[in-house]
Amino acid sequence: MDTVGWHAQRRARKEAHHFSEIQRGPDGRYLPVEEIDPLPDGSGRAQAGSFGIPRSSSPTPGAPPVPPEYFTDKPVRNVSASHSIEQLASGSSGVSLAHMHAVERSRAQRLPRMEPHLQLMVGPLLRYDTVDENGLWRGAALIITADSGSFYEPFPVLTYQWDPEEIARPSPSMRGSYPGHDLGPHPADPHATAMAGPSAQLPDINEAYFGDYKGKGNTRDDQTQHVTGQEIYVYSGNGGTFTFWRFPIQIQLGLNEICIKYRINGGMQLAFFVPARHQNMRWAAHSCNGFSAGVNPDDFRGPGFKSGYDPMWIDLLRKHVERPFHVLVGGGDQLYCDSLTREPEIQEWILAKPSIKKNFPLTGEIVSCVDRFFFNHYCSSFRMGAFARANSSIPMLNMCDDHDLIDGFGSYPEELQHSPVFKHIGVRGYFFYLLFQCFINPLHDKLDDRAGKHMFKSLILGAQGPYVGLPSHSFLSYLGPDVHILMLDCRAERKRSQVCSEFEYQKAFERIRYLPSDVKHLVVQLGIPIAYPRMVFLEAALDSKLNPLIALGRSGTAAFSSFVNKFNADPELLDDLNDHWTAKCHKKERNWFIQQMQGIARMKSLRISFLSGDVHCAAVGVLKTLVRSNGGKNNRTIDVPPETDYRYMINVVTSAIVNTPPPNGVIAMVSTLATKTHRTLHHAETDEAMLPIFTKEPNGNHRLQNKYIMGRRNWCAVSCDPETQELEFDIRVEMEKGVGVSFGYPVRSPPPKWFPGT
Repeated sequence: MDTVGWHAQRRARKEAHHFSEIQRGPDGRYLPVEEIDPLPDGSGRAQAGSFGIPRSSSPTPGAPPVPPEYFTDKPVRNVSASHSIEQLASGSSGVSLAHMHAVERSRAQRLPRMEPHLQLMVGPLLRYDTVDENGLWRGAALIITADSGSFYEPFPVLTYQWDPEEIARPSPSMRGSYPGHDLGPHPADPHATAMAGPSAQLPDINEAYFGDYKGKGNTRDDQTQHVTGQEIYVYSGNGGTFTFWRFPIQIQLGLNEICIKYRINGGMQLAFFVPARHQNMRWAAHSCNGFSAGVNPDDFRGPGFKSGYDPMWIDLLRKHVERPFHVLVGGGDQLYCDSLTREPEIQEWILAKPSIKKNFPLTGEIVSCVDRFFFNHYCSSFRMGAFARANSSIPMLNMCDDHDLIDGFGSYPEELQHSPVFKHIGVRGYFFYLLFQCFINPLHDKLDDRAGKHMFKSLILGAQGPYVGLPSHSFLSYLGPDVHILMLDCRAERKRSQVCSEFEYQKAFERIRYLPSDVKHLVVQLGIPIAYPRMVFLEAALDSKLNPLIALGRSGTAAFSSFVNKFNADPELLDDLNDHWTAKCHKKERNWFIQQMQGIARMKSLRISFLSGDVHCAAVGVLKTLVRSNGGKNNRTIDVPPETDYRYMINVVTSAIVNTPPPNGVIAMVSTLATKTHRTLHHAETDEAMLPIFTKEPNGNHRLQNKYIMGRRNWCAVSCDPETQELEFDIRVEMEKGVGVSFGYPVRSPPPKWFPGT
């Protein structure tokens, strides 16, 4: 929920006024608000626009550097790869760069370069699909390259390599420690000196793992695969053309958890981890990876950080160093696309009255502007800071929510949703979501999710979305022999009267019914919480035509303009409230869906847990069997034990990893509502409540009030206990704003202990 406080709203109004002043360049074209250049190539020549260097009006990739002749050289043996260059330079490792021979100094700091050269816009990004019935791990990597600065003869090649006998574990010297706030090398910042991830701790990785690729014999019994890139899309803009290259990755899981080392065209080496064949995965969940309009990111930038986006991502990477995650689950709003409304071509539409907006013509300039924005904004967001390190070292599994398109999309009235400009924003936003976050081009991959027909086996195609021009894309993925996750697309088919179509539900239910009988946990990622405090009174107040604040906002009174949105002058928070499962327009669908999940849980002996984001705070709701008292002299109730209660389903809410929490007053209000008794599902023998898990502050002090809602930035680490088979959700809450250190609030979901169908 985008409740950011008065100061942020005031700042957002000022920014909106600034960007409404349209400017054109000398060539007559509009000057874009957001436009980026290719990544630095590691040659020492920084690219304009990447790190505070002024950019030109459009990307103009430079000539590629001459491929280095030293790529096949052996690394310096007396410099351990487990030490960062920063440590070496400071002398903390016992070896000082200043005291090395000139040749050794050069080799120690030399950066691998791609041959043939590729000029990257973003990437590599990693995506996880599933593990099939034969134990084959399936996923993909993605890069986007600037055609004018790249060589495609031959096509790009990804090489990945692993040792099946290796037992992957963090370096003992690094366990429990972290080298400050600096980030490790990445194609977005190849000269970074600190080692931020597990892959940086492997000794002599260039020699030991890539001897084969360099034309030398392997020194150990490694498995090596070479994959030629698939050209899945070409974006054409004023700066030229840019190609999306997808590399399918398949790995046969074995007896050990292993580290997969990979590089593209012999460039910088990166790594990710896959589990053993019979091991449940460790994974991290997050949502709301951006700031709302008017929020100053520097307010969340603690000492030593370069950006307010980084602190909690660095905390996640620190945990990844200690015990590597196998999957990075994005629960929606992996980036915020609301700043599209700042682009110059769209200002006339933004400033038009609601009655004009619904028939405003979709011009060629607006069409080009929308594509330009999504392309540039994705490239900028996904190659930035600590998040770029995460998405290149932990394979992503993402779902769509409104800010991945634009604020509130799907929850506005039909006349706005079907208006030419607004609908086009949703159509292209969903297309670019599929491209960048799911590595899918529906035109290239086709819309067929039957077995063997699509590259991604986990895909579940629903009905045609009413506003996005494509069917919904849900995913049912393996997270271990005991755990699966359903990423239910709750955005593509959304409208004010519907979250998902019956067709989408039935397709998902059918896939779940075919899960192996030994699966114990199913996590359902919904985006928006399904067991959460109601705000019916606020919904009614905002929807009232008699609300004086809304009337003043619609009249154009400056001090009250933030009370209405810029699309149709409805109350600003109404789209957020209409998004909620507990909104009056979705309550019937919500109750039906919960009962359907209860039936599946009962028949398959499957523990179902919900995972959500969206609301910018942490909480845990619970659905369980309602115990009715029999009355009489010895009247009392006894809860059904969770392990034998098929209705027992927790809803873990983890949000936001970047965005600001709501104001304290809103948190206090929601926490008060958390104690209210809801009888919505009593007819179905189901009770619901919020769990008081926040009994202490992150600093250890006792909380006397507000034990249900935590208004701090957070993310969630998830693992399955091998002994108890409980699924643990460890909500990692920021201890102090901007410090990048978290405190854990674990909650556990028990395995099912009832016979199927009973």
